[in-house]
Parts: sequence; C-alpha cells; structure tokens
Amino acid sequence: MAQRTRFPVAFGGLMAEGSVPVTAIVGTRTRSLEGLTVRPERGLGGRAMMELRPRLTSDYGSSRQITHDYDSFILGEGLRTLLAIPIIVDGRSRGVLYTGAWREAPVGGVTTAPAMSVAEAVASELRIRDEVERRVHALSARPQTVTGADREELRESFAELRGISAEVADAQLRSRLDRLEQRLLAFAGAEPSPTTGPITRPIPTVRLSPRETDVLACAALGCTNSEIAARLGLREGTVKAYLGTAMSKLDASTRHAAVARARRMGILP
Repeated sequence: MAQRTRFPVAFGGLMAEGSVPVTAIVGTRTRSLEGLTVRPERGLGGRAMMELRPRLTSDYGSSRQITHDYDSFILGEGLRTLLAIPIIVDGRSRGVLYTGAWREAPVGGVTTAPAMSVAEAVASELRIRDEVERRVHALSARPQTVTGADREELRESFAELRGISAEVADAQLRSRLDRLEQRLLAFAGAEPSPTTGPITRPIPTVRLSPRETDVLACAALGCTNSEIAARLGLREGTVKAYLGTAMSKLDASTRHAAVARARRMGILP
C-alpha cells in the first residue's frame, strides 16, 4: 500500500470476531498505532467498512464526518491525512487498509485507484482461502467411499485446485493447497482394474513438475489444448510442450494413455 500510493504510512488488518485488529504497520515514526482495533461504524475505517467504499480526511483532527474513538492512536502518530479502504468479499467487509501522511496531502483518483487495487488483491486472496476452507470442510464431511460420480467430481475439484494454486503467490496458501490435493488423491484411491479388480495405489516413480500436473489434470477432464491454455493462463504452444514432457515421462504415446498411467501411479485422482 505504501509503495503503490507513495504515502509514507500504511496499516491495516482483517476482521476477527466483529472488529479489525491492526496487525500490519509500515512507515510510522512512533508506536502509537500498536494495539489499535477498529470497530464497524467507528472512526474513518469503521465508516469505510459500513459504507463499503473508501473514506478520506485531509485533516483528521478537525473532521466532523467521523467519530474520534481512535484519536489517541491516529493523533498520537501525528497523522493528518488519512485514507481508509475496506476489503470487500462477496458484498461484506472483511478488513480495512489505511494509508496516510503527517501533513495535509492532496488525495484523488491517482492515489485512491492504486490503494483500491491493493485492497482488491487482498480480497481475491481471501476468496481463494474461503474456497479452500469450503472444500476442506466438504471433503472431511463426506463418507470415505468413492462412487463413479464422486470420482468425477473429485477429478474436477482436483483440476480446479491445480488452476487456483497456479495463480496464488502466497507460499503458505500454496502449501495448504498442496496438502489438500494430496488429501484428494488419498481420498480417491486407486482405480479398479477391469481385469484384476481393486488394486492398491503404488508409490509414484514418475515426477511431474507442477505445471505438467496442471496440464495433465485439465487434459483428464477432456479439455482441448486451447481450453487448458485459457484455464491456466498459458499459451497453447506452452501447453503442448508441458503435455509432451508429461507424456514422455509417463512413457505414453497419447494424452489419454498418459492420464491413465498417471491415475494408476496416484499422480491424478
């Protein structure tokens, strides 16, 4: 936020039990902002969260448009200009980000637009986290038997998670996604052989790169190269290259054979 808006001070946090404890602070001269917890409707940030839109004051101390519950924090740091941006997910506030300065500073679209883009990026990460939590909960609640319909749903979920994981920059969240993918694989188990009946899933002897797995997971759903490219944000030629290396590693002459072998090895559900 500080880098994008060129304002010296930035701070904020996410909603927890009905209020927002400030957990990230950058650029301050004092420790006055430490311990600040913002409630909806109170102060500049609380108003922004309730109205679901940015709120600004160029003279915080004299502003009559907000409550002054947090003056000891804001004025203790000496901030005069303050901009509050709510983090909005599915129509409700999930947190608030602030940026400010110790003097009166002009704030317009040039400043507000980058600040809003930062808040939107955080909101996007929260949507992904919510979806991961939903899928983990749904997976945990399901009975540990896999029908044909269950298996197809698992394959679609696996492919979608691979696509989500490819877009996530947060290393901790990527690690959680990886663990969820392993749970999907374990939940799916090995497919029964048409001639020998149920088999146990062998330990994979082939190592596919994350992108090769992404592409093969989409191919397993019957996606064309152009459809895979659109899903993963790749060029079609790049998809063909990843698919080719995956087929080579799996010693398969077609994508269908590669998918079948990947499933037998437990690389795909």
